[in-house]
This record gives sequence, C-alpha cells and structure tokens, in this order.
Amino acid sequence: MTDRYCVMGNPVEHSKSPWIHARFAELTGQDLRYDRLQVLPGDFPRAVHAFRAEGGHGCNVTVPFKFEAAALATRRSARAQLAQACNTLRFDGHEIFGDNTDGVGLVGDITGNAGVAIAGRELLLIGAGGAAAGVLGPLIEARPRRIVVANRSHQGAMDLVQRHSELGREHGVALATCALDAVPGAFDLVVNATATSLGGGGVPVSDGVLRPRTLACDLMYGPLARGFLDWAQRHGAVPRDGLGMLVEQAAESFRVWRGVRPPSAAVLAELRALMDSQS
Repeated sequence: MTDRYCVMGNPVEHSKSPWIHARFAELTGQDLRYDRLQVLPGDFPRAVHAFRAEGGHGCNVTVPFKFEAAALATRRSARAQLAQACNTLRFDGHEIFGDNTDGVGLVGDITGNAGVAIAGRELLLIGAGGAAAGVLGPLIEARPRRIVVANRSHQGAMDLVQRHSELGREHGVALATCALDAVPGAFDLVVNATATSLGGGGVPVSDGVLRPRTLACDLMYGPLARGFLDWAQRHGAVPRDGLGMLVEQAAESFRVWRGVRPPSAAVLAELRALMDSQS
C-alpha cells in the first residue's frame, strides 16, 4: 500500500509541500502520497490521531500548531526538545516521534543555496514563536558572532533565549533580546520569523536594522513574502524568501520518515522555475 503523509495547519491551501514531496518520491523511488489537511483551532490532537488511525505514517506541522505538536509527541529529537516545537511527526507503532527540521532547513538554504556565511556574523531574529523557536538552535550551531531576538513580547524573547543560553555558550555565540521598536543597530543577516507576512501585516522592525547587502530572509514565500522582500530591496538589502528553507526542511523531514535524503537543490530550482512561470 502507498504510504500516506500530509501537512497539517491553518491555513495550508497555499502550501507547496505536496508538490515537493511528490517530486522527492519520484526522484528517490519512494511510494508515498502527501496531502494538505486544514485543521481547525482546538482540533489538532484529534486530527493527528485520526490521520494515524487511517493509516498515515507521519505529517508536517505548520502554523499555528507547532507547540501543540511538541506536546503531543511521546518522544522528541534533541532539536525539537530544545525548541519545544515540532514541524515533523513520525508515527512509530504506539509512539509519536517529534522532530523540528525548520532550523536545519534555514541554515542549509542560507549557507548552501544562497552561499552566505553565518559564522562570525551579526544576526537579527524577529519573533519568538514556533517558527523562531525551531530555527534558533541551528542558527546558534552555525556560530554567528551574535544573535539578537526581537519580539513584541519581550518576555517571550527572554524565555526563548534563556532556553538556548547553554547552547550559545557552548558555541561562543552572544545572545540578546529586545523589543521590536528598540532593535540595537544594524545586522549582516535579518530573519523574519513572525506571522506578519502570513497575515498581510507590515514589516515589524525599522529599516535601521539593515546594512548595505544585508541578507534579509522571510520564512514565508510567494505572494505572502512580497511586502517584506520589497521592503528589504528598497533599503539596499538582499531579499530572500522562505522557499529554499521550505524545500530544505522538507528534505530533512523526508529523511526522518524514509531514511533517504532527496536532492533538495534540484527540486528547489524546479519549484522556483514553476512558480516564476505561474506568476
């Protein structure tokens, strides 16, 4: 029987994950089917258990359920445990294994696909929710000189940084927090991990965070990221959307599920060409 997977979230109708995983399956000879499943608020645990009971083998989890996914998992990877958020669930018999591949995907896209070094650089991470929690650990492991976490709730930023303080010390990375309207100075890399693009909101920080040629990444992609990317370009930064991260984190999820690492760079090139032809 064809193994079933899906992405769960709200909204998910825009998700390119089914196309990505279908391509991964074709290129690696894996027999699987991958669908979108929109889940209503409060219904996430039931939806996961129902999908599993119907024969599902695992799922990706997107906003706003990443924290719920971590709570639902009966066993978690070290990176998911640190993030306290999961974007990947694998059903192992009676267990639900939770992982977080977001940060590995983001670092892989920045350093591999974009060819930008993180080590020794100044980095601003905007947001302290599930997306930010998933990427902070791998960003620290890439050894920038300093990471500042800016968030609407300063307490939320402090909680996230405190949880990662030991990892920061281990890798020699200075960690700091600030409010969105009090970001100290400009940065080499800016990562927007808030939901502002998803909700059509404005850029949550001032243009003073950008230097000439700063790499400004939004974790959203397609039309949702357009406002942030245009803002970055207007101020002399290098804009990058989250499509590469999406493909790279999907490749890591695929490896977690199937034990095979698909050719992510080739699939990213195909997907960008497809989306350009449709725009």
